[in-house]
Amino acid sequence: MEGAKTAVVVNPASANGKTGRRWPEIAAMLEREGLKFDANLTAGPGEATELTRRALRGGCGLVVSVGGDGTANEVVNGFFTAEGPVKKEAAAGFIAMGTGSDLIKTLGIPKDPGEAVKHLLRSPRRAVDVGRVAFTDHAGLEKTRYFINIADLGLGGDTVARVNRTSKALGGFASFLWGTVVSLLLYRNQPMCVSVDGQVVCDEPVTIVVVGNGCYFGGGMQIAPGAEMADGFFDIVILHNMNKASLLANLPKVYKGAHLTHPRVTSLRGRKVAIRSTGTALLDLDGEQPGRAPVDIELQPGALLVQG
Repeated sequence: MEGAKTAVVVNPASANGKTGRRWPEIAAMLEREGLKFDANLTAGPGEATELTRRALRGGCGLVVSVGGDGTANEVVNGFFTAEGPVKKEAAAGFIAMGTGSDLIKTLGIPKDPGEAVKHLLRSPRRAVDVGRVAFTDHAGLEKTRYFINIADLGLGGDTVARVNRTSKALGGFASFLWGTVVSLLLYRNQPMCVSVDGQVVCDEPVTIVVVGNGCYFGGGMQIAPGAEMADGFFDIVILHNMNKASLLANLPKVYKGAHLTHPRVTSLRGRKVAIRSTGTALLDLDGEQPGRAPVDIELQPGALLVQG
């Protein structure tokens, strides 16, 4: 660790500006632990990906994301191009300061920044799976991105789009709960044809399709409770055409991961997921809303090294 060239990518705007205010304190923590690093502060959406890619091509062996789940997603995307990894031997680290902080729950990284710094510098590296997604962006162009935690279409994409338009001043749990309840009241189930590993498993109006590499999304909802990031499989959860009353009644179960026994919920595992829709099914990737269906999602086993 001591000899590794390290870049820290900071999103000062995340958590409604809290990350920027606390960054000097976090930087001091890293320095006290003896880490030598170059700090890179983002100025807008997408910049974390370019900063990460530049750092890796410049010889960095560790890139640390400081920000929310969206920042972490951008940093992870910096480790890859559409063709594959930028630098296989490099690792990503995460200090979560954002609204949802869902990624660290599955990875077992502490939420407290001081504890997260210690965990980062004292834990071994491990390989985790990531997902590669081909989708249609909001301009109608075909794009490719990666995710480390959760990809979903439908209600989740609608909720993320709504939450990301707010100040998020209420914090992660309350902001996502508010966004979820409002979306539940306004959202219309979208027609989707879902194939897993080449087999059609659903072709009807759907509330949400979740492709889980991690367990949590939406500020603490345990949507894919059995997901593990290094097992070579996605955990796929489909909520079939549920009405608003049923969704609201079962929302507390999702926070506990107790929803999989519901008769309108399908849970299965797979490595490739294809989703087509004649409606407008919005895509959520790790808390970002980059586009919509059609999407093709493919597991990349052990494709990313994580520090901590």
